[in-house]
Amino acid sequence: MSLFKKIFSSQKKETLDKGLEKSKTSFFGKLSKAVAGKSKVDDDVLDDLEEVLVASDVGVATTLKIIKGIEARVAKDKYVGTDELNEILREEIARLLSETNSGEDVEFTIPKGKKPYVIMVVGVNGVGKTTTIGKLAYQFKKQGYKVVLGAGDTFRAAAIDQLQIWADRVGIPIVKQQMGSDPASVAFDTLSSAVKSDADIVIIDTAGRLHNKVNLMNELSKVSRVMQKVVPDTPNDVLLVLDGSTGQNAFEQAKQFTKATNVTSLAVTKLDGTAKGGVVIGISDQFQIPVRYIGVGEGIEDLQVFNKYEFVDSFFSNK
Repeated sequence: MSLFKKIFSSQKKETLDKGLEKSKTSFFGKLSKAVAGKSKVDDDVLDDLEEVLVASDVGVATTLKIIKGIEARVAKDKYVGTDELNEILREEIARLLSETNSGEDVEFTIPKGKKPYVIMVVGVNGVGKTTTIGKLAYQFKKQGYKVVLGAGDTFRAAAIDQLQIWADRVGIPIVKQQMGSDPASVAFDTLSSAVKSDADIVIIDTAGRLHNKVNLMNELSKVSRVMQKVVPDTPNDVLLVLDGSTGQNAFEQAKQFTKATNVTSLAVTKLDGTAKGGVVIGISDQFQIPVRYIGVGEGIEDLQVFNKYEFVDSFFSNK
């Protein structure tokens, strides 16, 4: 199928295949049982497929959309064999992801004409937020961008220390203050430093607690307002980091953060350690927010730009 052409390097695709192995094995094990002894896609097969998709953390609402699309296909074609089901699933899910403009990119890049391009990273503690920032900074630097980090999670000394370790590892500047400092002040200093040094990209960390939506909203709004004093219309991207291994809990976190702030993109981490890879499909569809990055391993190269065709090809490749 032309949509699923090879657009990544073989090494990158291999990493993606390996990262999704647990999800894929679990999904195909369940799918094989659902279609065992059946040659035609009928109501029973669709009912079983519905259960398989929900069990794979695609989510109920998204699953129903997928089933509806397959039903329309079956009605149109009159006869659809179970051997065609895998290909139809790939097409339906790629179509759903297309509705959010999700997964069109193949490289780490930023829009032209905005300098510095400011990314504010949000997410609860423990989802891999700091690691994602570090790996993102590494990838952007590798593409030739000049990057500055801002240690805006001033409520945890560990968060500042962890970001410093990543800055040292990647070899890029970091702006930080003492634990307990005003996060907005850190953001102001970071953008001021970035403008002075003619940086291309600024990545700002934020506090990872979700104790109260109102407080969170007020804090993130304040950080944004203060940044705009230095660079108008920032942040350019509010990136929500979610732990893919938590399945339905990731949906709940997305729900809370999208209520608290204007999330514009998603990074889904830790997909290599779980059979819940379907959560990427469901979250993208339900929140209509593009998934921009996925974490498929612990290595520095294992944060990938999310491309829907490669993701769907890996997830639904029964090899």
